[in-house]
Amino acid sequence: MRRVVFNQKGGVGKSTISSNLAAIAAAQGLRTLVVDLDAQGNTSRYLLGEAADEAAQGAAEFFESTLSFSVRPPKLADFISATPWEKLHLMRSSPVLDEIHSKLESRYKIYKLRDALQALAKDYDAIWIDTPPALNFYTRSALIAADSCLIPFDCDDFSRRALYGLLESVKEIQADHNPDLLVEGIVVNQFQPRASLPQRTVQELIDEGLPVLQPYLSASVKIKESHELARPMIHLDARHKLTQEYLALFEALAA
Repeated sequence: MRRVVFNQKGGVGKSTISSNLAAIAAAQGLRTLVVDLDAQGNTSRYLLGEAADEAAQGAAEFFESTLSFSVRPPKLADFISATPWEKLHLMRSSPVLDEIHSKLESRYKIYKLRDALQALAKDYDAIWIDTPPALNFYTRSALIAADSCLIPFDCDDFSRRALYGLLESVKEIQADHNPDLLVEGIVVNQFQPRASLPQRTVQELIDEGLPVLQPYLSASVKIKESHELARPMIHLDARHKLTQEYLALFEALAA
C-alpha cells in the first residue's frame, strides 16, 4: 500500500503523522519506506536526527537522475537510507528539491515517482509519502503514485475552508491521472476534547458525510519531545495516550 499524507496548509502535522504511522508499521514487522518530498526536511530530520545531513542521496538526487539519460542508471536503492529502526527506511528530503522543481515540471517528469515506487513494490510492504504544503509538482507526483490519501486536519476554521479545495484537487488528480486513488480519510490532529470549537468543527465534517477517521489524535507536549529527540512516539513512550491513539489509527487503516 502506498499512502500519501497531503494538505496544502502548513503546520497541520503531515510529517508527524506520516513518520509515526510508518514507524508503527515497521515496528509491527512491515518493510516500510518513507518518501520525504518536502524541501523543509522535517520528516527526514525526525527519522534520522542529525544524520539527515549526512545521508548521501535521496529524493532530490532521484529526481535529478530523471533529467538526463544514462546507459547505467542508478539503482533505486542508492537513494534510500536506513533509519535507526529495523525495517524502516527513508528517501530523504533536501533543499535541492526546490532548486530543480521548475526543470522537473517543464519536462513533465510527473510519472517518475509512480514508476519508481511501483518498481519498489516487491521490496516494501508499506510506503508513506510526505508532501510539501502546496499543490506543486512533488505533491501531484505523490498523488499520482499513491493508492490512497490521508488528509491531516487541525480543527480550525482555516483548515476547514482549505479542506474543500483540497478535496477538489484530489478529484482532479483522480480524473486526469490516477482513477484508483482513494481518499482514505481525514486525520483529526491536535484534538482538544474539552474545547467546544474542535468538537463542533469535527462533527460538522461528519454531518457533511466526509470520511473522518477514528480515533482523533490528541494535542500533547510529548510530541514536541518526540521531535526534539528524533524518536517517533512508538519508540519514545509506547504506553503514552498519543502513542495508543496512533496505534489505534494504524489498526483502523489496516482493517
